[in-house]
Amino acid sequence: MSSHREAPEISQDPVADNADTYAFVSPDVPDTVTIITNYVPLQSPAGGPNFFSFGDDVLYSINIDNNGDALPEITYEFSFQTELSNPNTFLYNTGPISSLSDPNWNMRQFYTLTRIENPCSDNPQTCVLGTMLACPPCNIGPRSTPDYAALGAAAVHKLSSGEVVFAGQRNDPFFVDLGSIFDLGDLRPFENLQLIPTAAAPGVDATKALNIHSIAIQVPISELTVDGCKPTNVMSSKAVLGIWGAASRRKMRLRDWGQQECSDAGPWVQVSRLGNPLFNEVLVPLGEKDRWNASQPVNDQDFAAGVQHPELAQLLPVLYPKVFPNLAALTSSRADLQAILLTGLPAGIVPGFQNNTGTVLADMLRLNVAVPPAASPNPLGLIGGDAAGFPNGRRVADDVVTIELRAIAGVTYPLVDKSYTPDAAASLITQGLTPAPGRYLSTFPYVGDPYDGYDTPSS
Repeated sequence: MSSHREAPEISQDPVADNADTYAFVSPDVPDTVTIITNYVPLQSPAGGPNFFSFGDDVLYSINIDNNGDALPEITYEFSFQTELSNPNTFLYNTGPISSLSDPNWNMRQFYTLTRIENPCSDNPQTCVLGTMLACPPCNIGPRSTPDYAALGAAAVHKLSSGEVVFAGQRNDPFFVDLGSIFDLGDLRPFENLQLIPTAAAPGVDATKALNIHSIAIQVPISELTVDGCKPTNVMSSKAVLGIWGAASRRKMRLRDWGQQECSDAGPWVQVSRLGNPLFNEVLVPLGEKDRWNASQPVNDQDFAAGVQHPELAQLLPVLYPKVFPNLAALTSSRADLQAILLTGLPAGIVPGFQNNTGTVLADMLRLNVAVPPAASPNPLGLIGGDAAGFPNGRRVADDVVTIELRAIAGVTYPLVDKSYTPDAAASLITQGLTPAPGRYLSTFPYVGDPYDGYDTPSS
């Protein structure tokens, strides 16, 4: 999955697990950028009585690099606090929840939003943009949350500083045939060609009935760029932002077993991060995954070997005999993947497009904000002829699994070596999935209402 349970340590700490990051020019408000980071993955909608929430002891952050140094010039920090109205009941709610202040809702969560400019400098500038911003409840069922859409809409906060924010439970926008892909790289539409063949079949969406917790923010483009302007020239370096999400915990936890209390102390230590989808999941070896989560994008030269010589590119010809002969013969360093994932595509590679941030190798979503939203978005993004989609940022409905599988299989290598001919199968790879209607919203926060525990089957 994009980054769901992708490393040994973070798989045991879901509230801090940065599962996905999205960044795109808002289709209905095109002078803004929307950034979404998702946490607490693989939620069963019927997960009571202790329903899911953000961690009060986790610091969540969204980072923006606007000058190509792979360090954040702007960071938005989200810190949460939970209030328990009645500690003497086991119930999440004692009646229908009709508003965000309904006394029937027993376990409410709020957050503080802070913007920090130049956080890595000796003189960071900090501004608290909002306090006691309410999250919506989890979607319990028709008796407990009879009008969930209204609760979700009420949790969209328009701030006086110009940002719009939301934090709370959503359905998981990421779609993937998880059960197939991690079964020895199987793709159901082509499993008749697999090393251990079975009859070809449609893909199965493993996340179609699961929820997640989203942090979403919509920001005027002029508040993010290096010169405070809204760029219109796609070829200008000032139009490109590097974006990633992260989560941090205090370095030390002190527990008093007698009083059943604990407290955290010391500096914040990063435990999870995510820029491009599937980066740590697929390209970083198992023994390095925890170190990658704790490191910063500016140090990603340490992990470049997994991009330049991806293990999956070596496995595909083995798992699909005689299907990828050209890929099997490709032993050169994958400069195409390095450009897509670690530097952005420079001018001259794709006509009329670039999202290059320079020479520093760093895993960040790179978004060229001068590219307008597509009138008819193609879920295959740039390789489907839609420059407003991945790897130019990432929209919620982009089929990033298919895109990255095709890239690893060699579809994008002719961008850097025109003498290379991709295998015919490379451009046909697909996980065979189309998200169900209603999974996304046309307006902020763009990720749909979560599934409720009463109506959603467990499988």
